[in-house]
Amino acid sequence: MLFRDFSVYLQKIEAVSARLSITAILADLFKYLAADPEAKSEIVLATYLMQGSLVPSYLSLEFQMSEKMLIKTLARVQAKNNNLKPVSTDNLFAQVDENLFGDFVTLENNLTVQYKKMGDIGELFEKILAEAKISEKLTEQLSIEQVHHFLSELASTSGTGSQDKKMEFLANLLQKLDPLSARYISRIILSKMRLGFSTMTLIDSLSFVKNGNKDDSVNLEKAFFKKADLGKLAMAYLLEHRDLTSRELLKTYQVEIGVPVLPVLCQRLNSAHEIIEKMGEVMAEPKYDGLRVQIHINKAKFADTGLKFKAFTRNLDDVTHMFPELAEVVDAVKADNCILDTEAIGIDKKTGKFLPFQETIQRKRKHGVSDKASELPICFYAFDLILLNNQVLIDEELLLRKQKLNEILSDCDFVKKTEYLLISDPLKLKSFHEEQLSLGLEGAVMKQKNSSYVAGRKSWRWVKIKEEEGSQGKLSDTIDCLMLGYYVGKGKRQAFGIGALLVGALDKDENGDLIVRSLSKIGTGLTDDQFREVKGLADQHLSKNNQKPEIYDVNKNLAPDFWLEPYIVLEIAADELSKSPIHTAGVAFRFPRLVKIRSDKSFEDATTVEELASIHIAT
Repeated sequence: MLFRDFSVYLQKIEAVSARLSITAILADLFKYLAADPEAKSEIVLATYLMQGSLVPSYLSLEFQMSEKMLIKTLARVQAKNNNLKPVSTDNLFAQVDENLFGDFVTLENNLTVQYKKMGDIGELFEKILAEAKISEKLTEQLSIEQVHHFLSELASTSGTGSQDKKMEFLANLLQKLDPLSARYISRIILSKMRLGFSTMTLIDSLSFVKNGNKDDSVNLEKAFFKKADLGKLAMAYLLEHRDLTSRELLKTYQVEIGVPVLPVLCQRLNSAHEIIEKMGEVMAEPKYDGLRVQIHINKAKFADTGLKFKAFTRNLDDVTHMFPELAEVVDAVKADNCILDTEAIGIDKKTGKFLPFQETIQRKRKHGVSDKASELPICFYAFDLILLNNQVLIDEELLLRKQKLNEILSDCDFVKKTEYLLISDPLKLKSFHEEQLSLGLEGAVMKQKNSSYVAGRKSWRWVKIKEEEGSQGKLSDTIDCLMLGYYVGKGKRQAFGIGALLVGALDKDENGDLIVRSLSKIGTGLTDDQFREVKGLADQHLSKNNQKPEIYDVNKNLAPDFWLEPYIVLEIAADELSKSPIHTAGVAFRFPRLVKIRSDKSFEDATTVEELASIHIAT
C-alpha cells in the first residue's frame, strides 16, 4: 500500500469524531491491507504507524527530535526551494554568507509564528510542502514499508552531529513526499497522531473486518491481554489464522517471552468483613507502594538486545535499561526462562526501610541510571509467575503459580518472594492489613487462591483496601482520576497559567463503549509547585483546536479553558464524595487534594464510576 493512500485513510479518521465512524474507517483500512496475504509486514507496520510509532508500544525506538528541530527541518526545505544554504546545528554557519544566514533565521522565525497559530506540527508540514509544490515533481511513490524503513533509519541515527544528520535526512525524505503524507510523518515523529481512537477501537475494527460488528471483540481483547502487540494480533487474526474463529484464535494466540502480558489490576472493597463475605478464604499479601514491573527472563538471551532480561511497567513501557539490578534477578532464578510479576520498591540505604512511591519513581529514567541505582537501590518483590520454561501459567490457579514461584526463586538483596497468608477470619485480615500500614505500605491486597491470571479489573480475583479501616473524615481509598482539562484561574495562579483542574472517572455508554464522566473541579489541595508541574505536563497533551474529546461527557457549564487528550492520571484523596447534579459521574469530591501524578498508569487504568459506588457517598 502506498503511504499516500494510507494517509488518506488517516485523514478520513481525523475528520470524524464518532467512535463508530472511526471504527468503520479503520475496518476498511485493515480490509484493504489484508487483501494481499503476502503483505504480512505491511499490516503490522501500518498498525504501529497509525498509533504514532515505528514499533509496538512495549519497545523503545524514539526519534529524539523536538518540535524546534522539525521547524528547523522545514526551514531547510524552504531554503532549498529558495536556493539558500541551510545552517547546521554544529556551528558550521561560519561558512555561510551573512545575508543568507539572516534569511534562514527569518524562515525559522516565520515558521515558528505559523506553528504557534496552528498548534499542530502536522498541519504546518502539510501547508509548507503544498506551498513548495513538491508533489508536482514526484517521480515515485513510497510504500508503507519504504517509509517505515526511512523513519527507522532516522530514529537510529546517533553520535556526533546526529541532530544535524537527522534534520538533513528528514528534509531529503520530505522531498519524496506529498503534503498529506508529510502531515502524518511529522506527527509520527512526535508520537502525536491526533486521530482520537484507543486500543479498544482498534480491536473493534478488527472484528468489523470479518463480521461487520463487534462480536469478536471480547475474544480479541483477551488475546491482546496475553500478548500486548496489536500488530501481531492484526496479522494473526486477519492473515495467519484468518480461517479460525476468534475463540479458536484465543487458544493458539499465547503468551510470548519478551512481549508483555497485560497485568491483573485490583478491585476495591471497603472492609475486611466485606472481603471475606464476598471472597471467602483469601490469599493476603502486602500492598507495596512501588512501581509495577513485569520481568521477562531468557537465559539463552533475547536476540534483539543480547541481554538475558527485559522489563516492562504496567503501561508497557520498556524499562530494561533502567534497572541494572535485573542481572542479579536473573542469577536468583532457577529456570531457563520465565515471566515474573513484581513490584519494584526503593530501599533507604541507611535504614533499610521502604521508600515512598515519589522516591521510587525517580529510578524510572533514561540518563544517570548507574548513579541513581547506587544512590537509590531497588528490590523487586515477586508475587506471581506468568510463564515458566515456555509453559504458560495464566490459566493455572494462583496457589499453584505461587508454589512454582517459590521453587524457582531464591531471595537476595535485589529480589524477594512476596510473603502471603491464607486468611478466612475478617478480624485476622483486618489485623494483617493494619500491620502492613504500620510498615509504611499501602495496606494489604487480597486474592482468590484458585484464580487464573486475567488482565484488568475482571471480577473479584484481586481486591485491595488502601486506607485504615474506620478512619473518619476521609474516603476509604484514593481515586485515580483522568485529567480532562484545566482553567486559567485568577489572582497569583493566573501568573503561571492554571488555577483549577477538571477530572473524571471512566464509564461505559449504552453501547458498552468507553466514556469519561466528569467527577470534580479541583481548585484547592495543590501547592503552587504542584500546579506548575501539572500545567507543564498538561500542555504536552492539549486537544487539537481545543476541542472536547468525543469520549468526554461533561456539562457545558463546566467546560475548561483548555481541553486535554485522555492521558494524565492523577491520584486524588478527598474527605467525601457528595452527590452532584452538575457532574455527569453523579458525585463530586469534597476537600480534594492531589496525592501524586500517576505517570505509571494509562488513562484506561483510571477509577471507574462503578468503583466509586463502593466508596462512601455523603448524603
